[in-house]
Amino acid sequence: MSRNSVLTDGQWARIQPLLPSSVGCRGRPFRDDRRVVEGIIYRYRCGIAWRDVPAEFGPWQTIWKRHRRYSGDGTWDSILAALLTTADARGEVDWSVSVDSTVNRAHQHGTNLPRTTGACSNYMNLFLEPDDHAIGRSRGGLSTKIHALVDGKGRPLVLLVAPGQGGDAPMFTHLIKQLKINRAGPGRPRTRPDRVRGDKAYSSRAIRTHLRDRGIVAVIPQPSDQIGHRKRRGSSGGRPPAFDREDYKGRNVVERNFNTFKQWRALATRYDKLALTCRGGAVLRAISIWLTALGDTP
Repeated sequence: MSRNSVLTDGQWARIQPLLPSSVGCRGRPFRDDRRVVEGIIYRYRCGIAWRDVPAEFGPWQTIWKRHRRYSGDGTWDSILAALLTTADARGEVDWSVSVDSTVNRAHQHGTNLPRTTGACSNYMNLFLEPDDHAIGRSRGGLSTKIHALVDGKGRPLVLLVAPGQGGDAPMFTHLIKQLKINRAGPGRPRTRPDRVRGDKAYSSRAIRTHLRDRGIVAVIPQPSDQIGHRKRRGSSGGRPPAFDREDYKGRNVVERNFNTFKQWRALATRYDKLALTCRGGAVLRAISIWLTALGDTP
């Protein structure tokens, strides 16, 4: 097998019917779809500049423009949604989900666009470029956070990007609102997991109330300051929230998911100027993970 081989024939057969050129689009038809998609994957896997993508994948301008288009029109998201529907129909989605974020240092080539700090990032609208391009200044310098909701086996379900200095808890409701897996047959999409595992960053009254109102088990430890505050209030502080220490051990799957993500070098460091294409690369990585999980057999 060539070092540049990216997708198996079975994997390509799964996603090819979901591309705009297959479902019908106005204008000039796309050519060499497989070669271009594999060129996009190759670029993110190797972490090279778009101009350095090997010529066998086609003109680098075509590869970049196709990725920009598929990131902005929702093509990557629709492919991931279709794969999740297939996985759920097979019973392969573990609905004991975990949530966390990882910081990606932004390379200087990805930070040279004008930006307005403090703007809302693209979790408000996944297909509009935010004014801050999801880049913020934290202690480590300019960075971006990838927020992820993964299933019980560590496969990504929802991915959002936000500035690196932002907190995890404010992003939780946006992540959980984006969780929607359509049924293969009739019925409403499933949007409610069985339980949510998160670290102490997600221990807030708002998050616990939101999960309790929806009948979702919260497996979230309390930080020491919240424990101390409750104890100081005495009987008026109420009972401590339930916490299943044994079940919490399953939260490590989200950390392993980030390790898998960052095997693609262009996701370990952010080189993209646009938040749209940065998130598009992360969604494409999620697609590759689910393609591997589903195998080549329909």
